Amino acid sequence: MKTVFINPERCIGCLQCELACAVEHSATKDESLAFLEDPVPRKRVHVQAGPVPTFAFPNRCRHCDPAPCLQVCPTAAIYRDEEHGLVLIDEKKCIGCAMCAVVCPFDVLTFHPVPEGPSPDVAVAVKCDGCVDRLSRGDTPACVEVCKVDALVFGDLNDLMAEGRVREAGTALAAAGAIATVPAGDPLGPWHAWGTAEVAAASAAAARASNNANGHGPGADPGDIENEGGQR
Repeated sequence: MKTVFINPERCIGCLQCELACAVEHSATKDESLAFLEDPVPRKRVHVQAGPVPTFAFPNRCRHCDPAPCLQVCPTAAIYRDEEHGLVLIDEKKCIGCAMCAVVCPFDVLTFHPVPEGPSPDVAVAVKCDGCVDRLSRGDTPACVEVCKVDALVFGDLNDLMAEGRVREAGTALAAAGAIATVPAGDPLGPWHAWGTAEVAAASAAAARASNNANGHGPGADPGDIENEGGQR
């Protein structure tokens, strides 16, 4: 089945995917009117800051199979659309218990009132639905349609890799087949060496303290100490 694949190295953090997502899930489907709605439409994709200032990551639901959120939902509000393989939420059944958010490995669920919810004041689970309505019409997801740098691409994963559009995945697979994934030697070697050095330093300090307690300071000769005692 087709899916949205993320190329994080291409994301420029423009947030156009977030805007398109929110508008797609609005009642008016109009950028100039959507944010006047009550409740305000919510984005399902979240562009997060990366480890360096020039890096961003468009995080979205991966529609896992099996899906932990689906497995723990106590009201069966989360279900799978078999036609498209998408994990969806029935907002009318959601009670906002947040069990799905607890088990989600990608941290993609938020909680807000939505027009489809039980009431305008009740917060329910909100996440990417894969733009299932657009897919049913033969269109691509809204976030993919507006992305101009191929940070988000849509299609069958095998086809995307064959076209070379999923460069990072292809590189990772090639590297996994070419090099060992387990580092040579003891990966904890530096820690073991540090522990050995710490024990040696502690032993040396204890030995010096013992010598000082016996009157045998560093560089002192026991005979000289006795002679000094005799002169006194």
